[in-house]
Amino acid sequence: MHAHRKKFRLVVGSDGAGREYGNALAADMRASELVASVIDIGLDGQTRSAYPEVAIAAGKLIADCRADRALLVCHTGLGMAIAANKVRGVRAVTAHDPLSVRASVLSNNAQVLALGQGVIGLALARRLTVEWLAHHFDDPPSAVAKLGTIRAFEYLHSPAECPPDQPH
Repeated sequence: MHAHRKKFRLVVGSDGAGREYGNALAADMRASELVASVIDIGLDGQTRSAYPEVAIAAGKLIADCRADRALLVCHTGLGMAIAANKVRGVRAVTAHDPLSVRASVLSNNAQVLALGQGVIGLALARRLTVEWLAHHFDDPPSAVAKLGTIRAFEYLHSPAECPPDQPH
């Protein structure tokens, strides 16, 4: 069915609040015909990495072309997506429904899906992950133009940070 498509080099990572789902999803990904390899970040019970460390490490693997996509799990998925998006060239989303998962790839070419163990059940997380892997960005002109606008800003502009004593 997907024989003509390249298999993904996948990163699966979690912090303590997402470890149960992270481990289950990593096992699922290792068994998937769509996955060539899985790199674990923060999944073993001994690792106590905070979500920003996990997400940034996963984002760097993508930015360095050592992985194609990352699946990250924390309590809500929100912190993981925010942190991964700080890595230049990475597009990360939190998505807990099929439409958002589909659009994250087809419209936004997001390489990172962040899920919340405290937000959705494991069965839905598994279903969304399988759907996420099945979608491929095929360069639709309207999406390419929009992503070009994002990329141009990301690479050409470096907005000043607010001073620490100012609200963001």
